Amino acid sequence: MAERQDISFRANGVDLAAWFYPAAAGAPVVVMSHGLSAIRRMNLDDVARVFQQAGLAVLCYDHRCFGDSGGEPACEADPWAQVRDMRDAISFARTLDGIDPERLGIWGTSYSGGHVLTVGALDRRVKCVVSQVPFTHGARTFEAWVPEKARARTLERMTKDREARYAGSAPETVPAAMEGSETEEWAKASDKEGRYPNKLTLRSLEMIREYEPHQFAARVAPTPLMMIVAARDTQTPVEGQIETYELAGEPKKLVRLDCRHYDPYLSHIDQAAGAARDWFVEHLRP
Repeated sequence: MAERQDISFRANGVDLAAWFYPAAAGAPVVVMSHGLSAIRRMNLDDVARVFQQAGLAVLCYDHRCFGDSGGEPACEADPWAQVRDMRDAISFARTLDGIDPERLGIWGTSYSGGHVLTVGALDRRVKCVVSQVPFTHGARTFEAWVPEKARARTLERMTKDREARYAGSAPETVPAAMEGSETEEWAKASDKEGRYPNKLTLRSLEMIREYEPHQFAARVAPTPLMMIVAARDTQTPVEGQIETYELAGEPKKLVRLDCRHYDPYLSHIDQAAGAARDWFVEHLRP
């Protein structure tokens, strides 16, 4: 198997750090990115190698403002900036040596699981989509994360941060993985190089409320769509994921795993990555 290559590419004025996994000449290519605050060094190499072993080339990158990628402010997850970057990643992937630019798939998980729904609906260069444990409903997810009694206070804090930034202050930040949380458990298990910043700008959470990928689901067809759903997901509400899948047209496939949100990267990686691999191979073959 060919060695993984460290590369970078330009996306909307920012250099994004990436890994490229070559395959045989004329191979399809899959573009991959991680979730809300995660970096590619947290489990994505394992997923990419499953794809590469099946004859798929892979471009796996860090979002702007995270990991080894550029962008300011650090640790800000702007969903629409990430969507635009994903479309530039597609443009770049189509220029890579040895790949077939007409056979391109996109894989996203959690927050980027929402992005691939959005991009799959908007960009017909995409020939196959896999959306794993996806973020589908912004307002609902925010309400699931923030108890009702704390919402007014949280929104006021966001307003103050917005006004402070306008006045020139640095953005307020919050932990991405709270102590004792499932996210912290996963981060400790996955951040083997100690590179995870465990931080998000407060504005990132504000932008979560504004982003509704489920609205794009019906427009993905006729591009083939697989959704991988974790039955015990407490991070991205399962009900919203199933509703989103039902909105999508054919061809589509739903994979249900009896696990939690982060388990597809660890204990259930064989089932999750294997299902995605098979979907890509089926729909990106010549």
